[in-house]
Parts: sequence; structure tokens; C-alpha cells
Amino acid sequence: MLKVYDNDEIFDRKCFMLPNLAYIVNSSGEMIRNSLRLRFGLLILVATVTTLTCRIAVRRGFVAVGGVDNELVSVSGSVAATTPSSLNTTFLKFAVADIGEAKERKEVEQLLEGNLGSQLRSRSISSWRRENHLEVRPRGSVIGSIPIRTPKYFWNWYEFRRVLRDWYRRKRFEPEIMNQLVELVKGPIDRHYGFSNSDHRYGSCAVVGNSGILLQSEYGKLIDSHEAVIRLNNARIKGFERSVGSKTSISFVNSNILHLCARREGCFCHPYGDNVPLVMYICQPVHFMDFTVCNSTNKSPLLITDARFDLLCARIVKYYSLKEFVEETGKSPIEWAPAHDGSLFHYSSGMQAVMLALGICDKVSIFGFGKSATAKHHYHTNQKAELHLHDYEAEYAFYRDLVERSQVIPFLDDKFKIPPVIVYH
Repeated sequence: MLKVYDNDEIFDRKCFMLPNLAYIVNSSGEMIRNSLRLRFGLLILVATVTTLTCRIAVRRGFVAVGGVDNELVSVSGSVAATTPSSLNTTFLKFAVADIGEAKERKEVEQLLEGNLGSQLRSRSISSWRRENHLEVRPRGSVIGSIPIRTPKYFWNWYEFRRVLRDWYRRKRFEPEIMNQLVELVKGPIDRHYGFSNSDHRYGSCAVVGNSGILLQSEYGKLIDSHEAVIRLNNARIKGFERSVGSKTSISFVNSNILHLCARREGCFCHPYGDNVPLVMYICQPVHFMDFTVCNSTNKSPLLITDARFDLLCARIVKYYSLKEFVEETGKSPIEWAPAHDGSLFHYSSGMQAVMLALGICDKVSIFGFGKSATAKHHYHTNQKAELHLHDYEAEYAFYRDLVERSQVIPFLDDKFKIPPVIVYH
């Protein structure tokens, strides 16, 4: 007999053709002839639905979150013919897709099992410390490999797994995190300094980038006049005080910086003084081992950014990068990932430092963000090339919106009030 599927069954079957529709065995030839048109029409309908469903499944595996409309927006065809509102919705949907999520999850699972990096579970903390020059090996001596779970290193192993697990469990989209940054970041810093008003924002903050354009101006005194000064990735200030100032309240670094510091005796990572707090975002989960070892000897707070904050920053930057890519190239958002190493794409330290300032400061001033044909990439190094995993032009567009039209910035909580922002060029 002829089996007719309702719409829900057809969509549930997605890319699979329904069997036994083309030919039906029936003892009555009259019945077959009378139902031929019905069966043929149904076959055409099923084929059409199957094709459309396959295209949707392949092109849009996105989950609507954070107020994004559930309607699927077509990204094929001419971009010029697409309305701005539909493009914005498309950018939002692509921005929430985390291409590197599966890889990161696998890395975290391996690390929690005791697999540090490319080695097997027998890899030890002692060998890790020797490779990072934390243990001096006398000439002629032999130091055996100590399993990571031995009593000697049990605390390190336990703390490493605890902080990694807690950090990863919090990795979810919660834009409300912006209203919690005073408690999560400023609170511990104020307690470190002995201040009691940790529930209030800083009156004013200067976020000092590392662009070579800083050397073209003398903003040093203006920078130091802010209540709090946030500097990036341990950029040198000695000899550049006239242009970059000398005051540092928070040292904001990525975990690659701490990984380099971990090679030094005592994990020294304080070019601004060992009493200056460090706020760090994680580039690789394995860097939690550097955090675990260094945090045990740190005199000032060593804080890791909340994974919810990291995810929010990632989505905002990716949205702006997609928007810039489509507007400049006229290509489909689908082509963005190959052009930007999608799984490695990441916001810059500067962008997240600005986001941090938005959450803990009543007024935000931005210095040293931008580039010039006559300026070095970093004022304190000879580096001229930009890192491909960042999209600085997209971040500059974000900063312009902060100043001129902050209401268009996506993913932020409606209850969060963006403070006044000034960008000094």
C-alpha cells in the first residue's frame, strides 16, 4: 500500500530519499493507474523538500542564541542584492559558530586526563619544568622523570585540573558578564591594594596599546592622569615615558606572555613592578600549567579572564570581521573562514583590554591603537608585520562604533551601559 509521510517525518529524514515510492506492487491495475498521478506528484514534492533540507543542513548548522532571530537567512547569491537587515542577521549567525570548539574540547579533555601537549600521560611536571628552564640541571647529573600524580607534585596537578575544569565549564554565552567584571576583576585588585570601595568602577581608565603611532605624540602625562592605566603584553616603558607614560595599574597579557615568563626563575613577569596585578586571557588550555606554577609564587593577583567574557569578545570581533569582509570583497560570509584561518582567528589583547575597561571604568581613553605607514607595528620593537590571526581593521571599526554609535554593537546585554570612550590618534 502507499505510505504517505507527514511534513514532520519528511524533515526528520533530511537528506534520505523515501523508499518504495516510485514503484508500488498492487494486484489491481486499475488502482495503480488511478493513483499514478498522486504518486508522481508526491515523489516530486519529496524530492524538492529533500533538496532544500540538504542545502539547509549543509550551509546552516547554527544555533540561535543571544537574541538572534531563528529565521535562516540565505547567504548564497549576490551580496549586493541582500538587504542590510538580512546581512546583519547573517553576520550574527555566522559569528556564533565556533569553528575551533571541537578541537579545544579535545585538548581540554586530554589535559584533564594528564596528557600535557603532544606527549602521553607519562609526561611529568618535572620534565615540563626542565623544558621551560625552571629547574637547573647540574652537568653530569641524571634527573629521572617523576610522574605527574606523585605526592611531590600532587598540589600542582590538582590545582591545574581544578582551574582548567572550572574555566572551561563557564565557557558559555552570557552577555551579562559585562556587569560582573567589577566584582571579578576590580574587586580582587582593590583588596590587593587595601581599598574598600571594590564595588565601584574606576573614575577613568587609560588603555595603552603598543602601536608605533604612540611615538608621534606626547601623551605620557595625559595617560598618567587617569585613575587606572592598563598596559598590554609587558610592553617596555623605560625610555618612552614622554609618549606612553610611566604609571601602570593593571598589566593585561595573553597566556603566551606568561608561558615565556615561566621559563624564568620565580616566574618573574613584572616589568612594571612585582606589585602590579596581571590579568590574563588563555590562548591555549595547556597554559594553565604556567598559571598554576607561577600563581603559587606571585606576590600580586594573577587573574584569568572569565571564559564567558572571552566568548563574548570573540563573537563581537568575528561579527565585525565578517561585516568588513563582505563589504570590502562582495563575497559570501561562507568564504570568510578560509580567508582568515577561521579555527585560529582570535581577538587581539588590545581589544579585550578595551572590553575590560568598558566593564570596570566610568570613562575610557584609548591610546596607541591604529597604524601608520611611517610607524612600526609596536613602538618598543622592530616588528612591522601584523599577526594574521587578528583582524585589526575589524577591531578599529568596533572602536569607532564605541565612540560614535555604541547602540549598534551586537551581543551586549541591554542592561549594560557603555561608558564614554575617547580614542586618541
